[in-house]
Amino acid sequence: MGNETSFPRQHARTQRFTLGAPRTFTVAPDGSHVYFLRVASATSRANGLWALDTATGVETLVADPAVLLTDPEDLSPQERSRRERSRESSAGLVGYAVDSAARQAVFALSGRLFLADLTTNEVRELPAAGSVIDPRLDPTGARVAYVAEGALHLLDLASGEDTALGHDDDPEVTWGLAEFIAAEEMNRFRGYWFAPDGTAVLAARVDNTPVPRWHIADPANPATPATEIAYPAAGTPNALVSLSVLGVDGTSTAVEWDRDAYPYLASVHWSAGGAPLLLVQTREQRTALVLAVDTATGATEVVHTDTDPRWVEVMPGVPAWTPDGRLVRIAVRDDANRLVVGDDEWTPDGLQVRAVLDVTADDVLVTASEDDPTQVHVYRATAAGVERLSTVDGVHHAVRGGGVLLLTSASLDWFGSRVTVSTGQEIASFAETPVLTPEVRLLAVGERDLRVALLFPTGHVPGSAKLPVLLDPYGGPHAQRVLSARNAHLASQWLADQGFAVLVADGRGTPGRGPVWEREIAFDFAGSTLEDQVDALHAVAARFDDLDLSRVGIRGWSYGGYLAALAVLRRPDVFHAGIAGAPVTDWALYDTHYTERYLGTPQDRPEVYEANSLIADAPKLERPLMIIHGLADDNVVAAHSLRLSSALVAAGRPHTVLPLSGVTHMTPQEQVAENLLLLQVEFLARSLA
Repeated sequence: MGNETSFPRQHARTQRFTLGAPRTFTVAPDGSHVYFLRVASATSRANGLWALDTATGVETLVADPAVLLTDPEDLSPQERSRRERSRESSAGLVGYAVDSAARQAVFALSGRLFLADLTTNEVRELPAAGSVIDPRLDPTGARVAYVAEGALHLLDLASGEDTALGHDDDPEVTWGLAEFIAAEEMNRFRGYWFAPDGTAVLAARVDNTPVPRWHIADPANPATPATEIAYPAAGTPNALVSLSVLGVDGTSTAVEWDRDAYPYLASVHWSAGGAPLLLVQTREQRTALVLAVDTATGATEVVHTDTDPRWVEVMPGVPAWTPDGRLVRIAVRDDANRLVVGDDEWTPDGLQVRAVLDVTADDVLVTASEDDPTQVHVYRATAAGVERLSTVDGVHHAVRGGGVLLLTSASLDWFGSRVTVSTGQEIASFAETPVLTPEVRLLAVGERDLRVALLFPTGHVPGSAKLPVLLDPYGGPHAQRVLSARNAHLASQWLADQGFAVLVADGRGTPGRGPVWEREIAFDFAGSTLEDQVDALHAVAARFDDLDLSRVGIRGWSYGGYLAALAVLRRPDVFHAGIAGAPVTDWALYDTHYTERYLGTPQDRPEVYEANSLIADAPKLERPLMIIHGLADDNVVAAHSLRLSSALVAAGRPHTVLPLSGVTHMTPQEQVAENLLLLQVEFLARSLA
């Protein structure tokens, strides 16, 4: 199982071919340089900070972790947790921040604080009051803020004075960090924001006291104490989140809003365009307010209110101000997510806005999909209309500054992403080239035009053989598997090459097809998402005779693991074997913001939780089922799989369980990632023989 040239080995050692790819881009405001992170090779995990001179095209390594660190990396538990929330599995520099002029950059390495002068490329270590998390420069470049031991510190670069701006003696309280729910479900990974002039910091105070305590043990090492985590399961208390304006002069002003009615702080925006903006939500997420903060008094004013009978979606990049003080937001209109600037809609019918990337007085840069949700393009929107900036079919993202546009583009025509700069350069990727090339058919099938990807073994001749079928979905909200990007289908092609027809289907709830489509899963995970997988299978089989519907397997991870177990338990007439990786089996054990958005609370809707749980279905199992779970998983805890397994044993139903000691939800360990692919294929080949 250790063949160095095999796809599973290559897939594992390159972290799914992400190592070596440039990432985390910043374009200097004058357009002279682009800064980014990249490792030195396809199998190195330690990112360095690089600079591209847009005039000469020369790339320079500004900060090399191999030079700055002589000892192995040592991360605090808080930093490890933060990386797990953001699904960060690399090492070295995993983030950096620059001042408003991009003259300096600050970053943490192994909990130590470093400052890079971007005009001379000199790097020096700064003193810090503990293991550093999320350091950031103030816009003027005079001070560095960072979090250590749960306190928010401010270091004056001229005097060397370090002040704890926000701190509590209570170990349950942190300042300047995002709480579990914000980082895991709201895509908010920050907990503090500088004023545009650098004179104050808007800081989150998080009190985890009310949150239930769970314990994650390592059964393979019984001498190791269990890790205690604060986990807000559905229907239980969340952390208490508040905000304060902390002046660099030592002043502190509490920000006031009705936190009982609007406990979720979803996003924060502070720019020169106006007062700080907060997006806050009710617990059931059907109402959200955009609030403007008076930094002198802490009072807030409602700028905009959104309501939805299902839920109000938190959209990336908004709310925000334009430089001349108009509110930028994404609104639901006639089954479309529209860009709204001030009182005007700037995007037309049929364009599904996914995120706001950048805002100027004249235009707004967004990502969006048109009639094909497998493609994501970059658009420049103005009051006069929209212009598509990405011209090749695929999945695109952008960053800009100083009149320079940087475009990141993935396509079915090449591996990985190409990074092009409007000044004529292409930033090199050191990512390894996979040993296989996907031959993928992207289709729209069935009465709901389900988007699917179909892959046959390489070189398969139609009509030459009936093939067992393997469904390989995620299938839940907030994630797409069917994309016009080659790397999205690498693992599916390898599985196909083991003798399967592999089918990947995005059903209701997945992004890119509008708010009505996304909300059709409300209160019905088990029904709608499973029905779409069955419909996709039958629709594709009606078009391709080579699919053998008497041998159908399904595998998935996380929500996909839930879907795989659900499929063999409730539709054994269709599915003949399943592999459930890190599955949610009882939604009452999953977190508040995600679960309650779709299912309500267990107290208010017990029948919904019962209908969507897998535990009571255990006596129905009549097909081979493999359950895989990392015992160190603090997102979908191993109790999900263990409870399902216990119920299966109690019902006398044989099944297979692979417990992974020391493995989290990400499974970053190379040997684990490699052998999991091989073991799954062996199980499927045996079960579908």
